Amino acid sequence: MAELKTKATTVSVETFIAGVPDPVRRGDAETVCAMMTRLTGEPAAMWGPSIIGFGSYRYKYDSGREGEMCRIGFSPRKAELVFYVLNGEADQSAELTRLGKHKTGKGCLYIKKLADVDAGVLEGLIKDKIARMDARYPR
Repeated sequence: MAELKTKATTVSVETFIAGVPDPVRRGDAETVCAMMTRLTGEPAAMWGPSIIGFGSYRYKYDSGREGEMCRIGFSPRKAELVFYVLNGEADQSAELTRLGKHKTGKGCLYIKKLADVDAGVLEGLIKDKIARMDARYPR
């Protein structure tokens, strides 16, 4: 079985964020990092080369594959901020309609810059993800 690429590392989150070339995205990453630290009560840690994660959980698929991943996280990528907060299960369309300018993928929320969205709605989506993770994977 192949080794997982996305695992906790010892890379400094502060150094990683300081290296984000775009000043707006870098500032947004600092803001999001502080928000997720406050909401999770967990320190930020690097997961793989580009994900800033908070907390961790162990999972095991029916296939027998298992591993560890951050409970919640985001990544300040070149084109946008990527949030790992969508659940793919419950209908989140009302919140996403109120959020502002964004795109979604299977479990990801993509935002160009925080100024494009309602911070309160984003915080609500993050809180919802934390609650779902706590219910499914108790600490």
